[in-house]
Amino acid sequence: MRTILLFIISFYLCAISGTAQEKTAGPIIFDFGKVFTIDNPEFKTDTSLVFKVVFDVMQTSDKNENLNISIETAARFLNMHAQAGVPPKNLHVAIVVHNLATKDIISHETYQKKFGINNPSGELINALLAVGGQVIVCGQSINSRGFKKEELLPGVQVSLSAMTALLQLQNDDYKLIKF
Repeated sequence: MRTILLFIISFYLCAISGTAQEKTAGPIIFDFGKVFTIDNPEFKTDTSLVFKVVFDVMQTSDKNENLNISIETAARFLNMHAQAGVPPKNLHVAIVVHNLATKDIISHETYQKKFGINNPSGELINALLAVGGQVIVCGQSINSRGFKKEELLPGVQVSLSAMTALLQLQNDDYKLIKF
């Protein structure tokens, strides 16, 4: 009983002192990519740098109705760094999609035919493209998964392979982030 009481008091004190934080989205992508604000971190973010990152996305949810959280990581990256003071012009994001995640970049119409619902990652992909993000899909993967180029969301680029896209982006000073 005493442990429970201490937990409740600690939770209440955090809530009234303002240390309990809510996640917020924006200022780059408002419907996705909510993040926590980190006040006074010891490892400071160098807001003068140009951040060029490529996310290697090959996994997806087992449930077709779920958003691909690995793709949402790109929105979180943009929002958290903009919230920390990095100018949006210094944030460059690319996503290379392959393997099982290939289904997450097909059009709503194709997703509807295959899974009976709109693509839950479709609006996220559109939001990333709208702010200048690159979404690149492995040509080998779309063929092995039975998708055609015409079935992709508008703006998604097809590469020879994920390996090719990852190598070329890294040669262009993009830093690889893989979870």
